Amino acid sequence: MTNNEILLGHSPDADEAFMFYALINEKVSTRGYQIRRIFQDTQSLNERAMRQELDITTISIHAYAYIKSNYTLLTCGASMGIDYGPIVVAREPMTLEELAHKQIAVPGTMTTAFLVLRLILGDFDYVTVPSDHIADQVADGIVDAGVMIHEGQLSYPELGLHKIVDMGVWWRQETALPLPLVGNVIKRSLGKKAITDLSEILHESIGYGLDHFDEAVDYAMTFSRHMSREQVGDFVNMYVNQWTLDYGEEGKQAIVELFSRAEKNRLIPSALPVEFV
Repeated sequence: MTNNEILLGHSPDADEAFMFYALINEKVSTRGYQIRRIFQDTQSLNERAMRQELDITTISIHAYAYIKSNYTLLTCGASMGIDYGPIVVAREPMTLEELAHKQIAVPGTMTTAFLVLRLILGDFDYVTVPSDHIADQVADGIVDAGVMIHEGQLSYPELGLHKIVDMGVWWRQETALPLPLVGNVIKRSLGKKAITDLSEILHESIGYGLDHFDEAVDYAMTFSRHMSREQVGDFVNMYVNQWTLDYGEEGKQAIVELFSRAEKNRLIPSALPVEFV
């Protein structure tokens, strides 16, 4: 790559498409950086970041514990929910105690949803399934239950499935904090100037989307995976919020608390202290 070429990764999920809309479509200045973008699911982006293949990328907050020596968290671009988050669904209602003895489909072991579910249930039997196939596998009886992330959090009732636990509600009751799910990281080796520039560019892109909401949602619709425009708008409203423009102290505290609990339960390597730029 040339010195000003930046490899950016993000998933095709509606909230991330919304955030990067202005940057990719040159609605904001890229300040001379040549942005080359790749689309992959979040689990794949987590893995690529572990191999240091991306300059800036969205990742599961969980994954940051494994890449913090090479990447730092940007203070914008987060997906956080308060009183809502990933959902575990099943064909029939059940208690958390019953759920702990079922086989659960998860969208990846590096996702934040997987980490939070381990905080809730402890060890459990799981199988990794692409996120857009989990609901069907639950409905077809291939697995007992499944974790709904992204737009699946809104669409699962269409298959007659039942919500067993909302991780965002559980986390809020436990901590009184928003649940941090996805964030943006940038490679430390890019240097201070590039890190500052790219952080500001991303902040401007998110701000443009919020100021031109309908326009950015129309763009996000191209990645909607058969969802209605209303559903896409609802999902963007859920996860592009005050913490997306800037974590603020509450958002930072939520991430530190998540890692603190995960470390205490020996679910991740040491991730503290967390650095933000």
